[in-house]
Amino acid sequence: MKKYLAQLRPMERRLVVAVLVVLVIVLNAVFIWPHFSDWSNYRGRLAEAHRKLKLYQAATNQIPVLDKQVKSFASEGEFVAPEDQAINLMRTIQAQASASGFGIQNYSRALMRTNDAFFVEQVQNITVVATEEQLVDFLYKLGSGASMIRVRDLELQPDPPRQRLNANIRLVASYQKNRAAAAPAKPSTAKAK
Repeated sequence: MKKYLAQLRPMERRLVVAVLVVLVIVLNAVFIWPHFSDWSNYRGRLAEAHRKLKLYQAATNQIPVLDKQVKSFASEGEFVAPEDQAINLMRTIQAQASASGFGIQNYSRALMRTNDAFFVEQVQNITVVATEEQLVDFLYKLGSGASMIRVRDLELQPDPPRQRLNANIRLVASYQKNRAAAAPAKPSTAKAK
């Protein structure tokens, strides 16, 4: 490069240097200056990544506590065999209805739904004719017991003489799934001598 510049006249050298300076400025303007903001973007992304990492670490640190809670929730309540769940639901409903002082006029076949990891739902539709006090007592006793039965839908109309209520009630009972699966045996780690 020195030999090339040495062969040029002073004015030509100035022109070549000026062209190189302009070329460097144009290249900087096109390729380097637009990316000055990338550094702050990278810092922002790094700060966001650190924030997410702390959040995820806090969540993963809670796993042992949550496992204990899941085990305690899974062992709560009474276990009813799957083949007896519909019968148990009907017996509980009939017992509460007779304790409240009325009878069930009509009931449909119990439906089973399993969309939960720990519970199976039994859905039972019933039709009753009762006074207000009897119906409130019935619903209160169903909800206050350990039966895990709740009311999903309730339709009320007065009966023709307007002395009692006709009620169509959809009851849902939650029962534990059978979680007594056999655990796989662990291989022995002792070495034979």
